[in-house]
Amino acid sequence: MTAAAAWDVVVIGAGAAGMMCAIEAGRRGRRVLVVDHAPTPGEKIRISGGGRCNFTNLNAGPANFISANRHFCRSALSRYTQHDVIDMVRRHGIAFHEKTLGQLFCDGSATQIIHMLLDEMQAHHVALALSTRVERVERSGDGFRLALTSGMAECASLVVACGGRSIPKIGATGFGYDLARQFGLPVTETRPALVPLIFDAELLERLKPLAGVAVDAAVTTGGVRFDEAMLFTHRGLSGPAILQASSYWREGETVEIAMLPGLDVYAALREARTSHARQSVQTWLGHHLPRRLAQSIAEDEHTRRFNLADLPDTRLRSIANAVNAWRVVPVGTEGYRTAEVTLGGVDTRALDQKTMAARAVPGLYFIGEVVDVTGWLGGYNFQWAWSSGWVAGQAA
Repeated sequence: MTAAAAWDVVVIGAGAAGMMCAIEAGRRGRRVLVVDHAPTPGEKIRISGGGRCNFTNLNAGPANFISANRHFCRSALSRYTQHDVIDMVRRHGIAFHEKTLGQLFCDGSATQIIHMLLDEMQAHHVALALSTRVERVERSGDGFRLALTSGMAECASLVVACGGRSIPKIGATGFGYDLARQFGLPVTETRPALVPLIFDAELLERLKPLAGVAVDAAVTTGGVRFDEAMLFTHRGLSGPAILQASSYWREGETVEIAMLPGLDVYAALREARTSHARQSVQTWLGHHLPRRLAQSIAEDEHTRRFNLADLPDTRLRSIANAVNAWRVVPVGTEGYRTAEVTLGGVDTRALDQKTMAARAVPGLYFIGEVVDVTGWLGGYNFQWAWSSGWVAGQAA
């Protein structure tokens, strides 16, 4: 790149949001450069969905997102929807399937989505500079001047699409938040989201035999409930239901878990006490729950050696609560190391919801994960990337 190369638009970040924005700006005839410090584009796309990329969700809508302003995402999501994404995927001949709860995955590799974006960028003459760091950004007249490791660049519009802090091993940093603050935009509190929860040593020791056990559960915290799979781990709990709940959980708060949410366990135990009086509690639980989990609950309730006929209603109620009203207080999360996304970010009050432009800084845009809009697990965060990138691409 020559010194002080001139562009209409420079996009910082070659992820889902950044590449989508670049495609749309290029489609409008804008001269666009995308820069990223990573050696390859779309790293988060590549590793997502177990390598198959959960690229959107059929049910995507404002209700599936967390933000200090829960209405902010409405405009972008309505202007570029999950159906628009599906149309693009189909145009590129990428086979996909619905896994569960509206989640759409590639039949093949997630790299198909990356190649789709790269092909679209090439078709619209978007330049891509990888292994290129942004060392400095400053205002220059009505535009911006960037000091890159490859030289100087100037642009009329600058789009910040460099994500949040989640998964630092693929290069995630807080650079986007630093840029926002540099230009006077507020940043809300950021924290790991869609992340496993961890327990203290005493509880972990008791639950150690359950590592690897999975069960369908209803997990409630912060007034929100998620009904999906839950997984016991060597550090605490994971699985979709826990990851979802983690976005709403705060330190010191209780998580309540029902491991047979569709069953009135107390009533079922009372009925079994009559019809299967000589059956042990562990055996009865084992008909409904994984064997190791049934054994653990029976031991915790000190009923492993007892038959159902031996237990009064108070003991049956206690067992039922252990199954469907298990209350636990995690000591924390696994942090950004394993968090799928970052909760919080650039304050939406400083942005125009129709364009993603900074209200007080003409020509400056923030899109994707760097913004205080966080989706649920299941393709919602990719949809926010596509939608916010698309609307910025119409204006930048």
